[in-house]
Amino acid sequence: MKNLTFKFVKGLFLSSVLLIAYSCSEDDSTIEEVDFSQAELKAVLETDDITGGIDLALFELSSNNSSTGKTLSYECYSAVYTDTGYIATFNNCVLNGTDNVNGTLAVTYNLQGETSSFTASYVDFYVGETKINGTRAFSFNTSSSDNAITFEVTSEMTVEMEDGAIISDSGTKFTTISFNETATYSVEGSWTVIFEGNTYNVTVKDPLTSEITCTYVSSGDMDVSKNGLSVNVNFGDGTCDDTATLTYPNGVAEEISLED
Repeated sequence: MKNLTFKFVKGLFLSSVLLIAYSCSEDDSTIEEVDFSQAELKAVLETDDITGGIDLALFELSSNNSSTGKTLSYECYSAVYTDTGYIATFNNCVLNGTDNVNGTLAVTYNLQGETSSFTASYVDFYVGETKINGTRAFSFNTSSSDNAITFEVTSEMTVEMEDGAIISDSGTKFTTISFNETATYSVEGSWTVIFEGNTYNVTVKDPLTSEITCTYVSSGDMDVSKNGLSVNVNFGDGTCDDTATLTYPNGVAEEISLED
């Protein structure tokens, strides 16, 4: 997974509704203003931003199919295997540029033919000062080519940020990591975020893609609907830069910065 942290210039939605009377009443119009801030857009992608490195570590541990009672250790995380899965422990891990990852995850798996699946349960799990609770269910096809890994991830997560802000994230995403001349990733899917009393429905229209070495998403676009009003975010043509284009409901387009 990739760090998908965005910095967006604060925007303003202007939506006018013309009410037409069919008798002697006068015409009327209503203007609805909606702010869409950097913090909100960050919240939309926060869960994957935080858990991306953990996802890859869990995939690595699940791929080993170790026997019951065996312990498998990497640099800063380990797993003890049971009949139904394993217990993964993270000790001050830095994964994909995250803050220190600490805590224990209970992982259960099910193997059916060429499709493998497992579910990770988060209970007061910490990435830096951010606390995570909930579940992430993974499935992947073991017949995929050696140069690509595809996850289907269904989340029901609650993230409590250091400042006390709560982000709820639910939905299904598809992430593909390809290892060719350069390593790339892409994200598809749709999900719902609840943040500070607002509901955000996100739909990826064209896969969000970039090279692993690029700090930013470099291509693809998504629609983000806040309480029913939608904007489109387009990340460009594949060039690794810090710009994207935000398009408002009235067709007005604005170039925005993704830089921290």
